[in-house]
Amino acid sequence: MQFRPCIDIHNGKVKQIVGGSLKDAGSSALENYVSEQDAAFYARLYKENGIKGGHIILLNKAGTPEYDADMEQAGLALSEYPKGLQIGGGVNADNAKSFIEMGASHVIVTSYVFRDGRIDYDRLDTLVETVGRKHLVLDLSCRRKSAGMADRDNRYYIVTDRWQKFTDEPLSEELIKRLAAYADEFLVHAVDVEGKASGVEKELVTLLATCTDIPITYAGGVGSYEDIEIIRSLGRGRVNVTIGSALDLFGGKLEYDKVLSIIDGYNKYN
Repeated sequence: MQFRPCIDIHNGKVKQIVGGSLKDAGSSALENYVSEQDAAFYARLYKENGIKGGHIILLNKAGTPEYDADMEQAGLALSEYPKGLQIGGGVNADNAKSFIEMGASHVIVTSYVFRDGRIDYDRLDTLVETVGRKHLVLDLSCRRKSAGMADRDNRYYIVTDRWQKFTDEPLSEELIKRLAAYADEFLVHAVDVEGKASGVEKELVTLLATCTDIPITYAGGVGSYEDIEIIRSLGRGRVNVTIGSALDLFGGKLEYDKVLSIIDGYNKYN
């Protein structure tokens, strides 16, 4: 199990938001925390601690002034920690290589590889040809389609376009194993609990533990040190973890140094 840090950027600021609240209209989102520090500050901290594999997520829509502001912050972070961070948000076959040239270790992709709610394997092949499998992370962030309904479909469905659109692809062991042939890692946000620090999606973590041909990072809902243990236990030590709003770096109550110590302890004795 590894700790994978994050730098979420929205409207040119490092933020923590409630994942399901993103809206393109007005570039709005429900904010948990807006940092006074720039993205380079966090990149420098992660570099000093020797933590690789963290992700920068650009939360605005590509082609907007807000996205350009996000990109400026991302450039600062990648310059501070070249090859130490991944980046996602608006990535496609035309620009993927430029993110690697900027200093990203990997590009993170969801929306580009889906068309009409399905995986576009031609686009996926093109991405692999463009940057190489070793530089590609597939973001399989997901939500339940009918949360709160008595007859709901309990499966998790992959969501795209800043988590606003459902695809027709339920997240499953079979799908993850199939996509592992195209990517170096997976990133999975549990969007329904993202930014809420209300507890992790246990069923999702259990599913991810069965699909670890390549590294998988879980994000969403971590609000206590006990939640870290739940991910370690249900994830069989194979699922990496990201902590956002609950971390003291972003105004939360969980101490960054203690989180690192806990996870180091797991790895030392297991």
